[in-house]
Amino acid sequence: MKFVRLESRGGNYLVVASNVAWLRTAENGHTQIGIVGGSPLLVSGSIEETAAAILGDDEPGQA
Repeated sequence: MKFVRLESRGGNYLVVASNVAWLRTAENGHTQIGIVGGSPLLVSGSIEETAAAILGDDEPGQA
């Protein structure tokens, strides 16, 4: 099980990477994360930065 640390203005999250269902751009440079079986989370950072953190990439946007 891979945990990913994601930062938020209200507190930080440790999310199980395999439980992420979707990402959606939100206001003010934030990203909403859909969690399987749970409510969406609002985290700091762009959708690209969030995806890179979940996938374990060093640089967002790099394949």
